[in-house]
Amino acid sequence: MSKQHIEALIQKALRTLKETLSFDTPSYQIDATKDKQHGDYACNIALVLSKKVGKKPRDIADMIVSAIPSSNLIQKIEIAGPGFINFFLSSLGLFTIIPDILAQGEKYGTTDIGKGKRVIVEFVSANPNGPLHVGHGRHAAYGAVVANLLATIGFTVHREYYVNDAGRQMDIVTVSTWLRYLELCGEEIVFPANAYKGEYVMDIATLLFESQNKSLSVSDQSVFENLPLDESQGGDKEIYIDALIVRAKSLLGDKKYRLIFDFVLSYLLKDIREDLEEFGVRFDRWFSEREFTQSDVVEENIAALKKNGLVYEREGALWFRSTDFDDEKDRVLQRSNGVYTYFTNDLAYHINKFTRGFDSAIDIFGADHHGYIPRMKAGLHAQGIPPDKLTYLLLQFVTLYRGGEQVQMSTRSGSFVTLRELREEVGNDAARFFYVMRKCEQHIDFDLDLAKSKSNENPVYYIQYAHARICSVFRQLEEKSLFFEQKTGLANLELLKEPEELQLLTTLGRFSEMIISAAMNHEPHLLTNYLRDLATDFHAFYNKQQILVTDEVLRSVRLTLILAVRQVLQNGLGLLGVFAPAMM
Repeated sequence: MSKQHIEALIQKALRTLKETLSFDTPSYQIDATKDKQHGDYACNIALVLSKKVGKKPRDIADMIVSAIPSSNLIQKIEIAGPGFINFFLSSLGLFTIIPDILAQGEKYGTTDIGKGKRVIVEFVSANPNGPLHVGHGRHAAYGAVVANLLATIGFTVHREYYVNDAGRQMDIVTVSTWLRYLELCGEEIVFPANAYKGEYVMDIATLLFESQNKSLSVSDQSVFENLPLDESQGGDKEIYIDALIVRAKSLLGDKKYRLIFDFVLSYLLKDIREDLEEFGVRFDRWFSEREFTQSDVVEENIAALKKNGLVYEREGALWFRSTDFDDEKDRVLQRSNGVYTYFTNDLAYHINKFTRGFDSAIDIFGADHHGYIPRMKAGLHAQGIPPDKLTYLLLQFVTLYRGGEQVQMSTRSGSFVTLRELREEVGNDAARFFYVMRKCEQHIDFDLDLAKSKSNENPVYYIQYAHARICSVFRQLEEKSLFFEQKTGLANLELLKEPEELQLLTTLGRFSEMIISAAMNHEPHLLTNYLRDLATDFHAFYNKQQILVTDEVLRSVRLTLILAVRQVLQNGLGLLGVFAPAMM
């Protein structure tokens, strides 16, 4: 409410200034200050307006301050530095936050800034070639919270998982499973260097054997004869696995190969879905690449590029002139063997997002996709879609530590920690919180021991403990049959005079603004930092001031204050997908 009130005061002042100055109101910011010597909020309107009216920023600031109506919510206004306008809230201004929080309840922090605009958030989208690992967990938690934040400020959010079920990796995991199946059939198999070796492959092969018996079996000699050399024989492992895929398709035929492919895909997708749902992450749509590319959309996209003269042939391949749209080099759309590249399918998919009516799109990918951004934006631009409608959030890697030692991981060899294993070890709450504690461009060193500890050093435990402490106070209130009336508390908020009380009020007042900033900048760590600050302020208040005092009025006031704190903790933790416990 405080920020909105300041916004209203500035708007009134600007309308007054327009009576003598001609200008269009520019975009400006009102931000909570970090140093309270500079007030509670600072506004840069004078700096941005000075360019429009040709006056010095401090002179403009003087004019604005003179035109701001008096308000009992504002203690004083000062001009600082080159022309910032600093607002100091009165005690009454701080008190207004509590009735707002309690009146709005779980809706507190919501706004309509998004105006219902439709945004599609694509995240995780891991190849269905194995269980989700700890890196995928960061994508899941980060994407879920970004989507929650955007929905909270009024965007219509669609959460989508793009299932890469048409690529080479699916063929590799299919053949890997078939080879394990052949072992169960009694064949002697030398496992390829580039095959998937995780235990899950054997689990799927066992189920396949139980389902099909030996109906999919062939001799090991027919599988391996006349193949190129594998890596262990001095050959190329990539060439070898590709040749093995071709051999499997030839020996099995389309029908049997597709049976194995679909069996593996169904198993892995089911596992991924269940893992994410148990993690509290749900999608509005699982978008199949295979189903999508079986339609005519990819060909239609290429035809449109050809029509606009943006495609050419070279060495038997089809190329997109992406350098015409600020990409560093042109991109292959169709290889000389007639196969479309992944980029071709993915570009058609992204165009489809906007064809479906979304106003903007957010892709949450790994940091290794950095070079992919220019070509995708070039492809959209070529089709008349403004590139700035697509936002990439690239997440850095996660490194696990246990006992101070790094946990080694390798997906292909199977020696990796799955998301499910991590959740079982530290719990969903700690996993989701730790995953979003850093900016997306920062690596995460995930300390497993810290995540499991019940100490103030564990931020999620520290915040949850603040919530549980408040619940405990109200249990004590009931056990002692003490008087509490929220109406009395709200009517006497001026009794909140202690430094710890005023600090809590100030921090509570930052919540709505922080939510907007975290949502618009796609920065969930702002929320985790805020909740830690709020918990710190509450614990300081709890340790210094008695809440269940003998004075019934002061007791009601302080209980009303911590009711507001509890509500904001619940709302913030809810956005993170973290439980707010009543007891710990």
